[in-house]
Amino acid sequence: MHTKKSLRTVRSLVAVACTLACLSAEAATIKVTSRDPAGVGFNDPTPVAPVGGNMGTTLGEQRMNVYKHVAAIWGSYLESDVEITVSAGWENLACTSTSATLGSAGAWNIWLLTEPGQQDTIYPQALANKLLGFNLTDGRPENATGYRNVDIKTQFNIRLGQPGCLDGSPFYLGLDGNEGDGVDFAATLLHELGHGLGFSVLGVDNASGTRVYGYPSIWERFMVDNSTGKTWLNMNNAERKASAVNIEQLAWNGRNAINGAAVTLSSQPVVKSASPAGAVPTAPYSPSAFGPAVPRTGNLGQLATIATQAGEPGPACLPFNAANAAATKGKVPIIDRGGCNFALKVKNAQDVGAVGVVLVNNTGGSFTPGGADSSIRIPSVGITREDGATLKAAVAAAKPFGSRSQAGQVTASLAIDPSRKAGADRFGRPLLYTPNPLVPGSSVSHFDVSASPNLLMEPSINNDLTLDVNPPKDLTLPLLKDLGW
Repeated sequence: MHTKKSLRTVRSLVAVACTLACLSAEAATIKVTSRDPAGVGFNDPTPVAPVGGNMGTTLGEQRMNVYKHVAAIWGSYLESDVEITVSAGWENLACTSTSATLGSAGAWNIWLLTEPGQQDTIYPQALANKLLGFNLTDGRPENATGYRNVDIKTQFNIRLGQPGCLDGSPFYLGLDGNEGDGVDFAATLLHELGHGLGFSVLGVDNASGTRVYGYPSIWERFMVDNSTGKTWLNMNNAERKASAVNIEQLAWNGRNAINGAAVTLSSQPVVKSASPAGAVPTAPYSPSAFGPAVPRTGNLGQLATIATQAGEPGPACLPFNAANAAATKGKVPIIDRGGCNFALKVKNAQDVGAVGVVLVNNTGGSFTPGGADSSIRIPSVGITREDGATLKAAVAAAKPFGSRSQAGQVTASLAIDPSRKAGADRFGRPLLYTPNPLVPGSSVSHFDVSASPNLLMEPSINNDLTLDVNPPKDLTLPLLKDLGW
């Protein structure tokens, strides 16, 4: 399940001459206003039972209770003397039976601020208001939408969980994180409001690297590409375009986030392999979001490869035939991504006796295999396309080293690389999400999916998230503080 961002950038771009300073500020107040019509969204009168600490008695009331709960969480973490305003609504967003846009949010107004010694820089309105100490849209006439002057505009998928829209996985409206096969609305909303507060590159077309308004955003000041050593602030259009798809090479250089990463991110887990044909490089992995917890160390098993079967939309999407079952029993099959969800692939392997599964990306970069299936009892992990190719080649190369009765085999184990943090570069700087090809709305404006533990501001809402945005649980608040919060 992926949450996609479609950020509405600016209704107005206004130049404001100012000197930014650290102002004494109180905990922030976040005001949420519904724009839903009668009977819809927040006004849905459908009776519901209390769930997970949410005591609302109608569907609409429970939805608003989650908003109020999450707004209070963000308000307790942030400091601002200016009220933060949010326009909220429930809409029909894109979805299919197996995937959906959960929601989106963004800064509805952005502003150009002038600072001593810096280029004029784009800021989201909520942050600009906090830094200046007053509301930049105060007194501006409202228009017919009713949200012309708000800081953040949000919208969430009203059909989620219904037939044809991520079937059977509705938003869970409890406040305790026990979403099961549903989607935790509180975590999703906490994520989206993070974007509206500034967790996003503003005013840059990542596909071309061009600055839409001709000015950099505050986000660009902290992004450094390890291949060039440059920040986006100092790159040309072509360099920014290349950096947006420079897999696991774009890092966040803010001091607060770096310090937070040191106590939040785990040492990198890796798959180590022993082969009679020669050494096999270690492969960093991300544990799947379903199934049993993956042990940090220990034997994984003998690796195996399988063939895509006739009629399959993708590898392991159908029950295994006799050949694949024989190759898999008692072993760890290497299965490529694509064609169906990860949990189904692992369940099909489990059904014929696999003891674990290595899932391989079909595009560049790391990934966390998502999904849910309470019947899965074997561990599974996700690795990059390049590392998958290396492991499959090692399995093929080992076969001639066996005996008459058994081909040579590659044995895999789980280990920890203490020299690197999962989700950070070699300098300990948190990595940003830069898959290749580009993912519009997600690339650059999220933490990379290689992070462990999973972070709130990754492009997916993972089942192990908490509502804590501070180290040692998360890095969202430190990054926002780097921006000026």
